[in-house]
Amino acid sequence: MGRITGGTTPPPERDPGLQPERTRLAWRRTTLASTVAALLAVKTCLHRGPTAAGIVACALCCALWLTFLLVAHHRIRALANPRPRALAPRHATAAALCAVALAACAAALVV
Repeated sequence: MGRITGGTTPPPERDPGLQPERTRLAWRRTTLASTVAALLAVKTCLHRGPTAAGIVACALCCALWLTFLLVAHHRIRALANPRPRALAPRHATAAALCAVALAACAAALVV
């Protein structure tokens, strides 16, 4: 067996395979699901008649949807590169918080 000289070895070259494509499709599916949740929230708000609380909840759902859409679009574009960078923790946190808050707002409108 040979000895490693120089103290450090270069990191192994990354084989992207289909992982970026699967991740891009997952982001698109999640964006589609959040779009449906936002649209159903708007429909519910309009169907019951506009109230102050309903309009605020509806506006919050739309703002959360737009924020999630921005983060998802940023990530989908990054995954189009041959060597995409890792998702920044602040973007991951923003996406998770938007998804959870959108689900909570939509559930509040339904109940």
